[in-house]
This record gives sequence, C-alpha cells and structure tokens, in this order.
Amino acid sequence: MTAHIVESGEFAGWRCWPNDPFELSAGPFYFKRDEYGVPVCAFRALPKQLNGLGIVHGGCLMSFADFSLFGIAQEALAPSGHGVTVAFTSEFLGPAREGEYIEARGEVLRSGGSLLFVRGVVTADGRPCLNFSGTLKRLRER
Repeated sequence: MTAHIVESGEFAGWRCWPNDPFELSAGPFYFKRDEYGVPVCAFRALPKQLNGLGIVHGGCLMSFADFSLFGIAQEALAPSGHGVTVAFTSEFLGPAREGEYIEARGEVLRSGGSLLFVRGVVTADGRPCLNFSGTLKRLRER
C-alpha cells in the first residue's frame, strides 16, 4: 500500500494509508519521521473514538497500536513494504480523552528473514496510556 502525504490540517506533511477503509474509519491515523529520523505515529482523539465513559475506546487504541507497528517498521518491511500482523499484545496504562494528541513511538527489536518484532508505547498528551508489542510477517513482492 502506498503512503499518501497529507496536504492540509494539523497533520500536514505527515503520511497516511488512504486505501485502508478500516483505518480511515477508526482514525484517521498518521505517521512520519521526526527531526531525528525516528518514526512517530499520531492522531487527535475525536468524539467518534470515545466509549460510553467518554474516554478513547480501547479498541481504537489497539487499532492505532497495530497501525503503529507498521509505521515504526516501515523501513524494515522493505523491499515490498508490505506485511501482516501475526501476533499482538497490549496493556492499558491509563485513559486518553477527547481532543488529546495521541502518539506512538517504538522500535524494531529484531528483523529476520520474514518476521519482525516491534514494540512501542502510546501516549495521550505525553501520558503513557498503552504499551504494545507485535510480530509482523513481511510479505514478498508479487
């Protein structure tokens, strides 16, 4: 899937995957490399992402963390740039609320022949709210 550069709004200059209907519905979610070349993923918490208690739904945070696995591992997924999640774990650390800036940062722990091991932390306005890890399977080019 080819990334698209966002042209306007708060996330202008960031990238997204516009051909993923689920992520566009759950998000939208964005990714880029910061000024140091470190991958960062983010979104702004919207009313549609809240649960009945008025906090960001856990399923939304887990969907964002899964998205972030790929944002963090984008370079390591070369040459095809494509992969699928084969394992995912997470623990909730605290709430995220409407209007907060939600961010994920992490690292590729190991990149083997076809499997990548990735971990990260999601924060809400700088407060940790979810830690996550996952295993991605690199897909070959067709």
